[in-house]
Amino acid sequence: MAEVKLHGFWYSPFTLRVVWTLNLKDIPYENIEEDRFNKSPQLLQYNPVHKKTPVLVHDGKPICESMIIVEYIDEIWPQNSLLPADPYDRAQARFWVKYIDEMISTLSAIIRSKSSEDREKAKENLWERLGVVEDQCLKDENKFYGGDNINIVDIALGSFVKFIEVLEITFKVEILQTERFPHLHLWFNNFKDVQVIKENTPHQEKFVAFLKPLFEKILASS
Repeated sequence: MAEVKLHGFWYSPFTLRVVWTLNLKDIPYENIEEDRFNKSPQLLQYNPVHKKTPVLVHDGKPICESMIIVEYIDEIWPQNSLLPADPYDRAQARFWVKYIDEMISTLSAIIRSKSSEDREKAKENLWERLGVVEDQCLKDENKFYGGDNINIVDIALGSFVKFIEVLEITFKVEILQTERFPHLHLWFNNFKDVQVIKENTPHQEKFVAFLKPLFEKILASS
């Protein structure tokens, strides 16, 4: 088997997407933990455009951007496929992955909010977008977006919701209200209870202890 390496940050929702994918497909790999403030020469060489993680290196060749990496892995290792076989269903899955990625800016707005009023506005903006996911993406009574098995939309959304959980604790703000998002809650409980996901997701306390001072540093610099 060709050599597989992953450059990432353990606390990054984008790195988590790749970690989950590799483990769902039972692919052995070398994990290379990067330092956000002192990135390795290898990372800068592999991703000279954005200089960001995650970067997957497969047989010496780098692939960048989390969901591009997930699709690449799915094509190279087709077992436990994450993309639907039907072209229309595949297009719909890619639509929702894009929609989820476009919501990232709403999380940044919460982190950088300097007043309770700004944070409330950012929260309401996020609620609006999560409402679309609740009503349109997760409207079917399936265990996962892909039915009985995790697929690419579940991977993208799972990392996003996990990060929201961390924000809720860090900033003492309630976002994922059960009564507002019942489908999302049911879906996320199913997702995080999958053994592979559970075993490859850091504990909540570790997330919060590490990210709180990082968020404070980001807020101070904004």
